[in-house]
Amino acid sequence: MSDDFVNASDTGEIPSFNGDAKAKATDFAQYFCSYAQLYHQKQMLADHNRMAAYHSAIVGNANVFKDKVVMDVGTGSGILAVWAAQAGARKVYAVEYTDMAKHAEKVMVANGVQDIVTVIQGAVEEIELPMEEDSLTPNDGDNPTQVVDIIISEWMGYFLLRESMLDSLIRARDKFLKPKAGLMFPSHTTMYFAPVTDENERKASAQDYGNAMCDWHEFAEGTKNTYGVDMSILEADFNREQKEYYMLSSRWSELTSDAVLGEPSIIKHLDMATCTIEDSRGVSKDAKDSKFEFTVDGSSANGPISGFSGWFTADFKSRTDVDGLGAAPVISYPAFLSTGPENGYTHWGQQTFYNPSPIPLLRGETTKIVGYVEMMRTKENSRLYNCRITHSITRRNTDAGEDGQVLHASHENSVIYQIP
Repeated sequence: MSDDFVNASDTGEIPSFNGDAKAKATDFAQYFCSYAQLYHQKQMLADHNRMAAYHSAIVGNANVFKDKVVMDVGTGSGILAVWAAQAGARKVYAVEYTDMAKHAEKVMVANGVQDIVTVIQGAVEEIELPMEEDSLTPNDGDNPTQVVDIIISEWMGYFLLRESMLDSLIRARDKFLKPKAGLMFPSHTTMYFAPVTDENERKASAQDYGNAMCDWHEFAEGTKNTYGVDMSILEADFNREQKEYYMLSSRWSELTSDAVLGEPSIIKHLDMATCTIEDSRGVSKDAKDSKFEFTVDGSSANGPISGFSGWFTADFKSRTDVDGLGAAPVISYPAFLSTGPENGYTHWGQQTFYNPSPIPLLRGETTKIVGYVEMMRTKENSRLYNCRITHSITRRNTDAGEDGQVLHASHENSVIYQIP
């Protein structure tokens, strides 16, 4: 990829932190610009599972918000900031990078909270708060800018980390949040991973790939016969491109609960009060939770293993870290958001990674899948991730139990997927 279109700073950070003008322009064109459109905001506002979780967390804990200083990072159209004001916050700073900030200002006026909510347009890494004007003072730290009591944000992307907005949130937390008494909404997030059956979509992706290659062969033959130019030299590159798009990219899914073939495995858990920039970079092979083990009884499963799927949950609850325990306010009415199949539609859905071919499940036999997940940012775009899934399988007679004779043991299989 040309350096003109690399969506990362020279150090690989997201451009809003330390990118040059070219990187920031590319970042806006590839990431931020869609959030400046009302149709995109409407899609999120119409996600009732999303909305209900945040509404319950904020309005349901009005005693925590009363008279507090709140920051909404990535406010969009501003609805979370409105709720914070309605819950009794003394001051709310609604931070938005795009021109959606202008719409947010209108929303504040329309809802009568313009005296409480100040909309600030800019990257949260670069903004400053009106310290003297709003009488902002720290009370539990040495950093004079740590004056915010609560940070709220809907920062989560597909499979939690995609879009890398977590970097911005962590930097906002470290710069503005009171380190001991401050609260993060959400407070904790967890990534889940499970084997799934979804043969219709897996076969459809394979069929689309096959159709694309069939179309290429017709094109190459037609070009040679009609114009006398042999394009077959490009077939391998075209094949790689199409395979990556159709077969080696995760797909947005809206799975049902019965599509999940094993107890979901936690592959990453984040405490939003303490997580680091390094945590936001992905999931390493050696990470504590990156390994998984699933056991599937072929007699009770409703289909073969078509692939694996990932999703996340978000908790809005009291702080659990050492510094926050006893210092931060207690959340009396915790709220919870799940983007898993058991919760129905959310705009995040699940990200499903389809196997090139299904793993059969046989009656009377139990299949064990053991492996690990890696997620890493792409070199060209710091907001996008690749996911490597490595696994091997063994089969035993179900009646023989864990110590029974192994009927089949596969070699280790490793596939890298794009999360587009």
